[in-house]
Amino acid sequence: MKTTPLTPRDITALKGREKIACLTAYDYRTARILDDAGIPLILVGDSVGTTLLGFDNTLPVTLDDIIRHTAAVARGVRRALVVADLPFMTYQASIEQALLNAGRVLQETGGRAVKIEGGEFRAPAIRSLVQNGIPVLGHIGLTPQSIQTLGMRVQGRGAEAARQLLADARAVEAAGAFAIVVETVPAALGAQVAEAVRIPVIGIGAGPGTDGQILVINDILGLSGDFKPKFVKRYADLGALIAQAAAAYKTDVETAAYPAPEHAYD
Repeated sequence: MKTTPLTPRDITALKGREKIACLTAYDYRTARILDDAGIPLILVGDSVGTTLLGFDNTLPVTLDDIIRHTAAVARGVRRALVVADLPFMTYQASIEQALLNAGRVLQETGGRAVKIEGGEFRAPAIRSLVQNGIPVLGHIGLTPQSIQTLGMRVQGRGAEAARQLLADARAVEAAGAFAIVVETVPAALGAQVAEAVRIPVIGIGAGPGTDGQILVINDILGLSGDFKPKFVKRYADLGALIAQAAAAYKTDVETAAYPAPEHAYD
């Protein structure tokens, strides 16, 4: 296993060699745990808005939010590639806006790449970022920043929609992205996208035929309440454990069982 920090080129080189397990993180301690577990790519997603900040969707997340959380994650990582999501309306207005904001993220956080949403129409911005030394992780299919127009439904159903998704993937690759996230598409189409490009395709709700998978850390740990998309596998139920611990603490305080003598100073 490579012990020096992974680069976008290292992630690209995993195509066809091994499946790539990616997760989100938003804080130092979680990032350290994921890095020690060998996760090669950690995304500081704008999902921080729904997982930690209490918003209904990702649209209210600001660039300052992403910078603060990405810096915390980067401080906890020694090996994984840390990628920062560019939030809604921090890159859509112009290529100049995308360059300035992506550059600020890399300068101020210690992250080493950015993720932006969009396919063919976003290719000029991706190309400009890459040409200026800013590695880009693409994102096509269901793009949460377009929730007001796309909704939260499966994308790529129907021949024309499938053709467009494949065209989007090829355009993002041609623009220079080192990998692509493909979200919420039929499994067969996810596999087709992976076969159509030479860079890794990281699926989220895109079936087993992609080059890797990414999930939100809160979802796999049982910290997302009743929110559980079909594609999520829960690997722990920390929400229930935290509730049990808090209830036990409350009981101990109310009955004066805590603090005990061993918890007090002489």
